[in-house]
Amino acid sequence: MGVAKTIRPYHQPAGGWGALKAMGTALVEQHVAVHGMATLARMNQPGGFDCPGCGWADPKHTSPFEYCENGGKAVAWEMTTRRCTPAFFESHTVSELSALNDYELEMEGRLTHPMRYDDMSDRYLPVSWDEAFALVGAHLNALPDPNMAEFYTSGRASNEAAFLYQLFAREYGTNNFPDCSNMCHEATSVGLPQSIGVGKGTVLLEDFARADCIFIFGQNPGTNSPRMMTELRNASRRGATIMSFNPFRERALERFQAPQSPVEMATLSSTPISSRLYQVKVGGDVALIKGLMKCLLAADEEARARESAPVLDWDFIKGHTAGIEALVADLNATSWSDVERKSGISRTEIEIAAQAYMKAERAILVYGMGITQHRHGTQNVQQIANLALLRGNVGREGAGICPVRGHSNVQGDRTVGITETPSRALLDAIEARYGFSPPKADGHNVVTALEAMVRGETKVFIGLGGNFAAAIPDWQLTQQAMRGLDLTVHIATKLNRSHLVHGRDALILPCLGRTEIDMQASGPQSVTVEDSMSMVHASTGHNLPASENLKSEPAIIAGMARATLGHRSKVNWEALTEDYARIREEIEAVFPIFQGYNARIREPGGFHLTSLARERIWATATGKANFLVCDGLCEDPQVSEEDVLWLTTVRSHDQYNTTLYSLSDRYRGVYGQRDVIFLSQAEMDRRGLKADDRVDIVTVSQDGVERAVRAFRVVPYAFPEGGCAAYYPETNPLVPLYAHDPQSFTPASKGVPVRLVKSTATPAVQ
Repeated sequence: MGVAKTIRPYHQPAGGWGALKAMGTALVEQHVAVHGMATLARMNQPGGFDCPGCGWADPKHTSPFEYCENGGKAVAWEMTTRRCTPAFFESHTVSELSALNDYELEMEGRLTHPMRYDDMSDRYLPVSWDEAFALVGAHLNALPDPNMAEFYTSGRASNEAAFLYQLFAREYGTNNFPDCSNMCHEATSVGLPQSIGVGKGTVLLEDFARADCIFIFGQNPGTNSPRMMTELRNASRRGATIMSFNPFRERALERFQAPQSPVEMATLSSTPISSRLYQVKVGGDVALIKGLMKCLLAADEEARARESAPVLDWDFIKGHTAGIEALVADLNATSWSDVERKSGISRTEIEIAAQAYMKAERAILVYGMGITQHRHGTQNVQQIANLALLRGNVGREGAGICPVRGHSNVQGDRTVGITETPSRALLDAIEARYGFSPPKADGHNVVTALEAMVRGETKVFIGLGGNFAAAIPDWQLTQQAMRGLDLTVHIATKLNRSHLVHGRDALILPCLGRTEIDMQASGPQSVTVEDSMSMVHASTGHNLPASENLKSEPAIIAGMARATLGHRSKVNWEALTEDYARIREEIEAVFPIFQGYNARIREPGGFHLTSLARERIWATATGKANFLVCDGLCEDPQVSEEDVLWLTTVRSHDQYNTTLYSLSDRYRGVYGQRDVIFLSQAEMDRRGLKADDRVDIVTVSQDGVERAVRAFRVVPYAFPEGGCAAYYPETNPLVPLYAHDPQSFTPASKGVPVRLVKSTATPAVQ
């Protein structure tokens, strides 16, 4: 039975009984209530499996309950007893399936057999694994140029699968690795190396227990990384200052009830999280951060004039950094009136936050996609790095920069070679190990891959997990281009939109999930993942596979490689998939940072991949950490037209990436629907709108192309002036392909200029 489409405020804290009820409902809905709870007891535990959801780090000393509501939903989603069999595909044409919404598609359950699209019947039909692999090989070998193929990677893939995948594609002859990171945290991978020499964070989980102050920019931990709430709750209860900067007043940033706390659960009490919560305007982050840095400069000048202790860490700045003079000049040239106007936060309020930062001996700066998914997301990241460097908050305990990456191994995939811009060291190591010469030219990221598809240059797309067709921007243009491909291949656990936006030839290849036993020739296997804090640990499934016809991701990759490369391959694919310890030996040989890999993953909690910046070793061109200037205050290009709102796309609480666990969003009070737009009462009044009106959301485009979504329901919500919010991926059609960061190519999904038009369209059925 569907949930009624209602809007009703949610007054409870994040977590708590609401979380337990929601998780229990998900387990029951998937018919795995008892088995699911037993499986959850093994999640994020030594000898167990890593959460298939977010990439938040595991504590070294785990409790029996190292999982959250959304982790429980992810397990229920994977363990479901529902099956998407050949009989289901026989009963439905692809055209019929295309009319279902994304939630309905995934609720059909686990895929059980490899399937091939049949154009005559408009259906997917069963195909043997050997036939599927042969089809992939035939298409790839028919291409006149290997760069006409794209090898996409989702953050769900293990280190072992990702390493084999990049090895296969490079031996085939391309560096085309569009990756899910391109669409979310690539600004970190590009921006932080310029600032501090590494493209990752500099903190460990233990640092949160030592921090005096935690700043959170553009991140909603209660939904996107719920286990982070344990660290924030503990920090709040011991007196640390937490300042949050986000357009929404997210419930988890306000207060949290810990399900692991008997006292809070029994007394229905909760812990306040943010000492202050600043509702920054959409696109106002740089203005806010520059305001904070202006406060630091002013306070430091005043302190030095009084011959008091300096506010800035000048010993660190002089010994470890370059570029302070240019930063100071830029901040001095930035007016407070512009800072206030652009950020939407008063100078007085910014000064209060700056005072908290100045007083803290150790501060952690956390950020998420509210920072990275802008037209100048790379520069946004670098301004956070500037703020950290001014106080020496990099390279010491209890302090650092903490980008919160999403999926459980998106960071690990990058570490083991999934990159379209490989270093010479990586290419040389591959050539030395395997005896073939990998391609030297940079490959495609997501945006450039889509551009190549639109131009008709790309012919084959292979997706290692994910839901590419739903996650990409500018659907009108990009999904049409995908339908023109010669072959699309999707390695997946469940049916999703990408399988219906297919090429002339198409394969769905079903794989094992994280919770399932991976049995190979040498016995049951473990894979490894790297979390957001560069900890690498093993993951071992214990459940029977959903179907005897499933293969592991490494086995599928090896099968495609053998069918494509044949006897000319320099890699012993058979031996590697028989025993994943051999894959880890190969990773270690190519990436010395994994020294002692197989032995170290047997340690409880795994091991840490050394961060040079954490050691205050700066792998930059200057040999120092760099203060980098961002000209002006605009994260997104200015639009002069009247009545423009800046749309930011968001996830619901019952969602992980493109996966929908339901059509509701409990913390924001939205039930049974997703075609809604959040708008402040002031903006509603300005446009003559009222609650429940239906509006079309239309992009203010630069290229004359109309981009619109129709009949979205207006939901009044406290939101900053000049902005609005709606759900991803439903509003991805509004994000133009051209609207991306020129450095990282990350689509600007958090800053889309739109107009609202009263709708005459009928609301879409959900």
